[in-house]
Amino acid sequence: MNDQKETKTHYKRLMNPDYIGAYALNEGEDLTVVIVSVAREIITGTGGKKEECTVARLKNQKPFILNSTNQKSIAKLYGPFIEDWAGKPITLFASTTKLAGDTVECLRIRPTVTRREPPKITDERLAKAVDQIKSGAYTTDKLRANFTLTTEQDGWMVQELAALPAFAPEPSEVASA
Repeated sequence: MNDQKETKTHYKRLMNPDYIGAYALNEGEDLTVVIVSVAREIITGTGGKKEECTVARLKNQKPFILNSTNQKSIAKLYGPFIEDWAGKPITLFASTTKLAGDTVECLRIRPTVTRREPPKITDERLAKAVDQIKSGAYTTDKLRANFTLTTEQDGWMVQELAALPAFAPEPSEVASA
């Protein structure tokens, strides 16, 4: 028996492979991307038809042709000016819409951006991180940005670092300790 997942190509990947579409996401999957820039561009669609469209250039992804609905979704997140959208994350998901009487696949933008939850840290790894903080090779800000600490772990860390002359707890640390 073969345990490998079979890879199949959605036929739409062959129609307009230069732009990201709903076919690029697995069923039920969201994709958070960062907008690099947005501008009007001449694109060549299926059948060689040229059309001027609004295109979002994305970091490490194919460009995204923005229809009116998606432009409005981004404007609700970041305001109406396309220059303000550069560097901002958006979360894409596959959906369907009616087009000329047919139901077709489309990409839509979630009204909120899916944020990556930092992983929990083990007590052993936390102890090593605190040793790195004590040596000056790491900081509490970096630790908190990269890991989720329990209340107990946070309290232990503050207590461990309180004896250091250079360590001044942040006001939130004093309140939670």
